[in-house]
Amino acid sequence: MPWTHLLVDDDGPVTTITLNRPEKRNALSQAVMEELVTALESVEGRVVVLAGAGPAFSAGHDLVEIADGDASTHAAVFDACNRLMATLGRIDQPVIARVHGIATAAGCQLVAACDLAVAARGARFATPGVNIGLFCSTPAVPIVRAIGEKRALQLLLTGEPVDAETACAWGLVNAVVEPDELDAAVRRLAERVAEADPRVVAHGKRTFRRQVDLDLGAAYAVAADAMVENAAWPEAADGIAKFLKR
Repeated sequence: MPWTHLLVDDDGPVTTITLNRPEKRNALSQAVMEELVTALESVEGRVVVLAGAGPAFSAGHDLVEIADGDASTHAAVFDACNRLMATLGRIDQPVIARVHGIATAAGCQLVAACDLAVAARGARFATPGVNIGLFCSTPAVPIVRAIGEKRALQLLLTGEPVDAETACAWGLVNAVVEPDELDAAVRRLAERVAEADPRVVAHGKRTFRRQVDLDLGAAYAVAADAMVENAAWPEAADGIAKFLKR
């Protein structure tokens, strides 16, 4: 289908979805987020790479849209944002953020909501809403789950950016590479993830998302049930048999 705000490229097992508003630093308007949900729900590849065109990954919400809107507009924007972030966790395919330039406010939220992330050296991450009177409350949801309370509150309360190396040390991204190595590094990671059986990966991702915020006992119950189900699949029987023959 034709895309207005995105570029979508299927290349073997990897689908790359690129935010394509470079003149707006890939600001996440309601229309962009709704289109991104549609793209994610129709992905054909076994792994998704989420990227940004131009000089930045994403500068967050489209502030012109928020400034010009009323309460109903704001409700629609943040509802679209919530649906987008939930979709990233809900789809079967692992989603890898390819981050360069800046990832700020809802753009930083987007990185945190992805399953994996690789950043170019020189990338910056921030939740600067506090500095303009609009606290980054929704970005806080996945960010605190990725990096913990003290680090999340440092971002949220100061609005100051952290560099890619700090984001990696904190757990917001998985790796930092030189800018000219970013595409290759993301592709290697995507292809490595795509080597596994897609049914097994999808089952594992769903189980991970279900258990991650539960207390320990409930989490083990969910995980054990998932492993019992998975162990009965031919994919597991074949894989275990091949391993034992080595």
